This record gives sequence, C-alpha cells and structure tokens, in this order.
Amino acid sequence: MYAGIGIVVLLVMVFGGFTLAGGALGPVLKAMPLELMMIGGAAIGATVIGNSLHELKLLGGGLGKVFKGPKYTDQDHIDAIALTSKLMKVLRSDGAVALESHVTEPENSAIFSEYPRLQKDPVVVNMICDPLTLMVVSSGTLDTHAVEDVIDNAIKSQLHEMDEPAHAIQTLADAFPALGIVAAVLGIIKTMGAIDQPPAVLGKMIGGALVGTFLGVLLAYGFAGPMAGRLKQVNAHDQQIYHSIKQVIVASLHGYPQPLVLEAARSGLPPAHRPKLTELLDQMRGK
Repeated sequence: MYAGIGIVVLLVMVFGGFTLAGGALGPVLKAMPLELMMIGGAAIGATVIGNSLHELKLLGGGLGKVFKGPKYTDQDHIDAIALTSKLMKVLRSDGAVALESHVTEPENSAIFSEYPRLQKDPVVVNMICDPLTLMVVSSGTLDTHAVEDVIDNAIKSQLHEMDEPAHAIQTLADAFPALGIVAAVLGIIKTMGAIDQPPAVLGKMIGGALVGTFLGVLLAYGFAGPMAGRLKQVNAHDQQIYHSIKQVIVASLHGYPQPLVLEAARSGLPPAHRPKLTELLDQMRGK
C-alpha cells in the first residue's frame, strides 16, 4: 500500500512542480512513450540476458512483495515458535519414535494442523522437519552443534534465494541512468540528421531526446532503487521466522527449560514485531 502511495506522491510532485514552474508537459508526454520503450525494453532485455527462468520468476514475486509487504505476520512468528516448541516437547518427553509421524508427514500431523497457515508453507515446514527428521533417524543422538550447522546452511540457502530479486532490481537501478543516456544519444543522432530544420523544430527534437536522460534518472532513483531497498526490508522481516525456528530447536537440544527456549526465540525478533513472553507462554498453554 505504502509503495503505491509513494509512487503517486513522486509523480505528482515531479510533474506538478515542473508544470508550476512554467514547463509544458506536452513535449514530455509526446516523447515519453518511445523513450520508455527504448529504456524499458533495454532494461527487460538485459534482465532476461542476465537471469535464468527461475530467477525471473523470483523477480516477479519480489516485485509483488514490494507492494504486498511481508509474507509472515506477527502471529505467524508466534505460531512458528509455538509449533516448533511443541514438536521439541514431543521429542524430549516421548522420544524420537513419537515425533516421527509429525515430521515425516506434516500434512497429517495433529500438531501442524493447529497452525494451518504454516502447515501450507513448504519453506517453514522443511525448515522445521528436515533437522528434526535427522534427529528421528539418529534416535536423537546427533551432536547439537552439528544440527545447528545443518540449520544454518538451510537458512543461508533460503536467504540467498530471497535476496536474488533485490539484487536484480538494484542492478536495474544502477543501469537505468546509462540506458537513459543511450535513449538520449539516439535522440541526438536523430536531431543531427535533421540539422537543416528551423531552430524551433530542432529545439523540440533535442528536448525529446533529453526526456530519455530524465526518465533514466527518475526510474533509477525514484522507482527501482527504493523498490530494491523496500524488498530488502521485507526479506529482513520474513527471514526472522527461520531464525526463531532455529533458536527453538537448538535451545531445546541444549536442554534449556521451556521459558528460556521461548525467550531465546523471541528475543531475536525485531522490537517492533517482538511478542511478549507471556503471549508465547499463553500460546503454549493453549490460551
């Protein structure tokens, strides 16, 4: 929502200020479609050249996140901590055999079914079930530090994939000014081919060419750059759920009491989205 509001404010202030300063929008609007075609087409072509189909799909999803915001709500973070804590409680109290059905068939797990949003999220499910499956097949004898290393590698891989769209958008932001210059140079070449025309005609042609430079800079610093920054913020918020899951598993394997396990996971969340410890304790008690 805020991204859409920002775009409206940007366009109104830029073009409104230009108009109030005495500028004529007619020549700008006349030149804009073809300039956008050249700059935007070059940007799309460069993006296709530099990315595989998988990365292009991620880029589309990343652009959606800019406008939709974080995938995980504050309640999702609480639920992830509670879900993982309940599974670790089963492992501690009833053993690996009792846990097996929950982590090998999470879609049929009574514990997972308490949290339907997370149950439908394959990334969260795998982040929880993969290390716990290791515990099951090893009958709970794995070294805690080895399990932590496995989780760290899984998180690192997931974060790398999440960050790819932001890198691609930032690359576009860096390229837009140069692509704007390309469009402007083509406009100057066209102008030089009509050098015998009256000054009024040449002035319009040069003005149209400069629209390319204007658009390149505007797209870079008014659109693509801020979008890349916003996407990084969204990813930073969403990735916290994976760290919370890790903290619950590692702290539980160390044998910490449940309140300390919950606090270890809770304290890693950003202050603006950090639940109270009492909320987590109430969640575990089923309140």
